[in-house]
Amino acid sequence: MLQLEEKPLGQRPIAAPSGQVVSEWSGQAREQAVQRMFTAIARSYDLNNSLLSFGLHHRWKRRAVALVPPSTNGWAIDIGAGTADLALLLEKRMGQGGHVVATDLNDAMLREGQRKIARRGLRARISCLRANAEQLGFREASFDTLTASFCIRNVGNLAQAFVEIHRVLKPGGRFVCLEFSRPVRPWLLRLYDWYSFRLLPKIGTLVARDKTGVYDYLPASIRTFPDQEGLKELLLKAGFRQVGYQNLSGGIVAIHVATK
Repeated sequence: MLQLEEKPLGQRPIAAPSGQVVSEWSGQAREQAVQRMFTAIARSYDLNNSLLSFGLHHRWKRRAVALVPPSTNGWAIDIGAGTADLALLLEKRMGQGGHVVATDLNDAMLREGQRKIARRGLRARISCLRANAEQLGFREASFDTLTASFCIRNVGNLAQAFVEIHRVLKPGGRFVCLEFSRPVRPWLLRLYDWYSFRLLPKIGTLVARDKTGVYDYLPASIRTFPDQEGLKELLLKAGFRQVGYQNLSGGIVAIHVATK
C-alpha cells in the first residue's frame, strides 16, 4: 500500500468570496456557501467538467460504476448527484426491475440532471430528490448500492455523512466513492498544484462567467480533504467492515469501495 506523507503538501485554507475561510466555518455555513457557488455555475457545470479534466471525468465515472455489482432488481442511491452523470451510468447496473435515486442539496444542479434524465426517457427509473448526505431520510437498510462522485469533500460533517451512508445500506451493500485525492508522485503533485491553483480558476471562471469564487474554492477543497489512507480510516470508523481504494491518473482521483 502506498505510504503518504503525514503532513499533506500544499494544504491551504479555502478562501470564500467574502474573505472568510470556508475550512474554519461551521458545517452549515460551509454548506450554504458551497450551495450558492454551485447554483451560480449549474448551467455550465458539464462543459467545465469536460474542459478542466480534459474529458477524463467520463472515464473516471465509468471506472467507478464498473465497481458496482450488477443486479436484476437493485436499488441504488447517488448522493451529490449534481447533473446526474453517475446516476445515468448507475441505472444500467440495476437491472430491469431496478431503480436509482439521485439526490443533491442544490436545486439548480438537480434541474439540469432532470433534463438529462428526461431526454433519455428514464424518469420512471431515476428519481431526483433534494436531500442532505448527513440526513438522507430513508429507512435503515434501504439500498443495495450508494455512490458519490466528486461531492463528498463538500459535505459539512464528513463523519456524520459516512455514518448515514452506512445506515441506509443493506448488509453486504456497497459504497463507491469517486473523489479527487493526492497524487502519488512528488512531480505530479507539484504540476497538479500549479494547474489547480493557477490555471483552473482562470479557465473555469472564464467559461462559467462566475463571480462567486467557486473555481478558487474547488482546488482548495481538494487540498483540505483527507488523502487516500485518511478517507479509508474514516470509512472504517463509520462501521464499514471492508474498505479499499484504487488510484486513477496517478492519484489525482481515487475510488474508495466500502462494504457494510
